[in-house]
Amino acid sequence: MITKEQVEALRGWFAGRLPEGLFVELLDVRVDREEITVIGRIPEPDLGAEASQAEREASLEGRISEFRERTRDERIGVAREAENRFGRKVSWGVECGDKRAMYTTVSAPVMTRLRQPERQTLDTLIAGGVARSRSDALAWCVRLVQRNADTWLSDLRDSLEHVQQVRAQGPDAE
Repeated sequence: MITKEQVEALRGWFAGRLPEGLFVELLDVRVDREEITVIGRIPEPDLGAEASQAEREASLEGRISEFRERTRDERIGVAREAENRFGRKVSWGVECGDKRAMYTTVSAPVMTRLRQPERQTLDTLIAGGVARSRSDALAWCVRLVQRNADTWLSDLRDSLEHVQQVRAQGPDAE
């Protein structure tokens, strides 16, 4: 488990290391065992009050695409340095207006053993067109739990962090 201090140190490192003006604001730095995800806000295009909803959405997509291409070399340089320093792949995301786009995210395989009732649940999601495969169905289930259990998961993470602090204060096991 990654501690709050480690996440804060990563966020601080990225805040100091990112090229000046890359983002209007560094929104989030997330980390797990395989990946560091860096998400920043970029400026919206100024279309004026008369622009239609379709025009606004297309302009956000265009701005996100332009940003991705224009900053590719800078982001790759920072990512390589971070990957060497922290031993994890770096993924990037941006928010522009109300649109979020993620680049180069890691899809890590996760081995699991499921009994027949759990497999049947996944197969029902596939049959219902919710997912294309058991892997997609399992990812869908995890996203559903994240969305509906944010407070519970946050409390659980805080408890795990406290357990790590208590363990660190105990005698060394040899």
